[in-house]
Amino acid sequence: METQEKFLSFNLGASDTAVISLQHITEVLQVSLPEICGVPQMPSSVLGIYNWRGEMLWLVDLDAMLGYPPISQGTNLLSKMMAIVLQNKGKYLGLLVRQLIDIEWLDTNQMKPATAEIFYPKISPFLQGYFINDSEDMIFNLDATTIIQAPIWSIHN
Repeated sequence: METQEKFLSFNLGASDTAVISLQHITEVLQVSLPEICGVPQMPSSVLGIYNWRGEMLWLVDLDAMLGYPPISQGTNLLSKMMAIVLQNKGKYLGLLVRQLIDIEWLDTNQMKPATAEIFYPKISPFLQGYFINDSEDMIFNLDATTIIQAPIWSIHN
């Protein structure tokens, strides 16, 4: 049975790698901080709203949301950042990431369950599991659906 799936891999924090299944990704775009319209009284991981295809797209600092140092900190105002646009049941959410790495095929049968012992609490709810790559590094498999449906956004949808 074919269990290979395409994933987009990107950096999390300074040294971690994460993937999201391509089936949940609508688009990847470059964004600079001045193009993001800040929204008051939101969690610090929520950077604000971005005009995307004439619609309002919420942009989230994925690192900050998962307990890493915020990407937006120490970023040159004019430097471009990559945003991954997730889609689930007509809802869209933009995740700002440090750097995209590649599109890769991973065998979902090789995925190991994410246990609380390995991952700290902030990231655990958003993990489907993890892979170990050829160089013995752990690759976090993030659950796009859980991220979009996180209670933190429901106040605005």
